[in-house]
Amino acid sequence: MQFGLFVELIALRPHDKAAVIRCYREALEQIKYAEQMGFEYVWETEHHFTERFSYSTAPELFLTAVARETKTIRLGHGGVLLTMNHPVRVAERAAVLDILSDGRLEFGTARGTTEAELGGFRIAPEDSRAMWEESIRMIPKMWTQDRFEWNGRFYKVPPRNVIPKPLQEPHPPMWVATTTPPTFELAGRMGLGVLAFSLTAPGQSEDAVRVYRQAIRGAQPVGAFVNNKVAAFTPMVCLENDAEALRVGAFSAAAYAEGARQLYAKWSASADSWKGWFGREYFTESEITPDEMNKLVERGTVCVGDPNRCISIIKQWEELGVDQIMCLVQAGRITHHQAMESIRLFGKYVIPYFRKRSGTAASPSARTSA
Repeated sequence: MQFGLFVELIALRPHDKAAVIRCYREALEQIKYAEQMGFEYVWETEHHFTERFSYSTAPELFLTAVARETKTIRLGHGGVLLTMNHPVRVAERAAVLDILSDGRLEFGTARGTTEAELGGFRIAPEDSRAMWEESIRMIPKMWTQDRFEWNGRFYKVPPRNVIPKPLQEPHPPMWVATTTPPTFELAGRMGLGVLAFSLTAPGQSEDAVRVYRQAIRGAQPVGAFVNNKVAAFTPMVCLENDAEALRVGAFSAAAYAEGARQLYAKWSASADSWKGWFGREYFTESEITPDEMNKLVERGTVCVGDPNRCISIIKQWEELGVDQIMCLVQAGRITHHQAMESIRLFGKYVIPYFRKRSGTAASPSARTSA
């Protein structure tokens, strides 16, 4: 089991300019500390127009700053929105980031699912998956070929050498963000690692992981190798006092999980309902009852509690065959101090527990030659 920090760059109230600047600086401090405490990955998402929630609009710039302040932690796009960025520019920027980080890039991708983002770029929701798939097939070819040419449905590129090439050879590990079982299967068939953001309990994810492992056995990878890994996302609050962790989590990590559940439930209810929630503050203002909070913790949907409780929750994911846990600590109303304390305790007690159980040093990626 490996562990990563997941970064949304969430600005707390009053959501003003000072709050945004502060969230960037605090996130950088949290990542540097996470590396010291044994976290092996940091993942940063990409969002646009998500006012009062995530201000992570240029992850390649932020991750470059992280690269200059760290030495070992792997830098993950979690992920690049291939519907809103031209694939040539994505390939170029990712290669530069890989060079500047001494080969630490993990290339995660996504297509975007919100009206704020897709609508803001005038992208039809029904085209988003096809756009993502066309881009993901283009990018590794740009990294490995000196002459690249493409004539597709969404993109046309005349013969060019896309430069520079990544430091990692043949290219960085490739991932895709997933929320539904069909995408798990697609990821497996394409040889991509899975960044699971469905915010479900381990038991609810079992079928999706099984489908992925079955599909990847017969993968026809879009890149030069298969990245057979599953990383599961969870909001995380780890404090000395279990009751205090649950209290804090009720207004932060769990509120994030509940807000996401409401958001995507409304988005997927019908073809037009995705516009109904636009502008609402689900993620930063949601409330959750103690009973609802306890259910989320008991099911393992969120990793909230003292170190012993966090260990028991991670065990559920380990038994499922998940390779990595991506911990969101900067969420809801969590303060910087509470986030740093969570990182400290998780790194002091939880990560060593699983390293001792494995008895082996963690490796940055799992590759199978195509």
